[in-house]
Amino acid sequence: MHCSVKSVILLALTSIAIQYTAIRTLTSKPFQLCPLPNPQNCGLAGQDTEPPSERAAAAGGGCDELPNLSVNATRKTHILILATTRSGSSFIGQLLNQHQDVFYLFEPLYHVQTALLPRLSTSRFATERRLMLGASRDLLRSICSCDLYFLESYIKPTPANHTTDKLFRRGVSQALCQQPVCDAFGPAAVNVEEGECIKKCGSLNMTLATEACRKKRNVAIKIVRVPEIEDLRALVEDPRLNIKVIQLVRDPRGILSSRIETFRDAYRLWRIWRATGRRPYNLDLSPFTVLCDDYISSISTGLSHPSWLKGKYMLVRYEDLARNPLAKTKEIYDYLGLSIDKNVEDWIQANTQGANEPSTKHKFSTVRDSAANAESWRLKLSYDMVEYTQTVCPKIFPQLGYKTVRSAEELKNMSLSLVQDKSFVPFL
Repeated sequence: MHCSVKSVILLALTSIAIQYTAIRTLTSKPFQLCPLPNPQNCGLAGQDTEPPSERAAAAGGGCDELPNLSVNATRKTHILILATTRSGSSFIGQLLNQHQDVFYLFEPLYHVQTALLPRLSTSRFATERRLMLGASRDLLRSICSCDLYFLESYIKPTPANHTTDKLFRRGVSQALCQQPVCDAFGPAAVNVEEGECIKKCGSLNMTLATEACRKKRNVAIKIVRVPEIEDLRALVEDPRLNIKVIQLVRDPRGILSSRIETFRDAYRLWRIWRATGRRPYNLDLSPFTVLCDDYISSISTGLSHPSWLKGKYMLVRYEDLARNPLAKTKEIYDYLGLSIDKNVEDWIQANTQGANEPSTKHKFSTVRDSAANAESWRLKLSYDMVEYTQTVCPKIFPQLGYKTVRSAEELKNMSLSLVQDKSFVPFL
């Protein structure tokens, strides 16, 4: 019996839906709204440190899903860094991670992807990731509420006794390398290196991580697996959350260059094109086409200032952050209502004076000469690849203030910047 391609696709989608439904059914507690007028039902930010079972018992079981969400001036700020891979999101994430009152997680949606789409192909990434949106929004809502137990549903293998060593890039988060989560570095530990955290802190206790989250006034989450800002609307409009979105953008030509350098296997054919000057006949161009479509749709939505984003949206160009890291960081912190402490300033100084690009062995490294890195892609891409990118993403360049080039000579002339001065102020 022969199966059509359409039938195979429908079976695959049905399987994914069943997996997600099973996870929600078997691991989730009933979702309940917290009676907002009564602050005793939802602990104030930084004050609720009881274990979930005790807190539920004290509150009648009605708020276990929604800690720290009382409607008053002291509630948490939930910061979502919306970006795409190789756009500088690790850098901006670390700018927030260094603040002593920020609980930061590095791409928790990685676990959703690996759990629901274990055989995800690069060529179909942009299409298939949309299937994860329902699960992703549920997980983001839970993390904003400091319900980290829900994350365990997606970690493989499933944590035993709420303990795991499989949380993606756990060591990147300063809050997960400090007390109460880890005692290895003392009570005043700052700027703990990822490798040292993994080596000395051991497995992650999710109960202690939840406690650490509740003690912070701000929760920051870096996400690169949500296609457009419209996909976050349900979270932004949720009155129990205090969402602020930072949409990080980068010149698409720079994104392509960074992906070619970093994801060497997945971008092998692109490397052949760059080396030979001839585009391989079997090169799949759809991922980059979808990237540009998502980009222009998301950016256009954000910059059109819809009412649901008022006070909750800021667009940041990676190039502006790279060229003026301290000044741009102050703008970001002002938007978030945070003050820059010495840890942040020290980190900026230490991480913007290094090598031009992170090595492929440390693809998420943030140590580089950030100003020089902003346009270094011009020396790495061939002109025909740049021309193709400009053809695929024509609307992005004028909207974001990136100049197009018309010749190889113009491309390589580093005395002329391709980044125009353009101001993007928060939508307040």
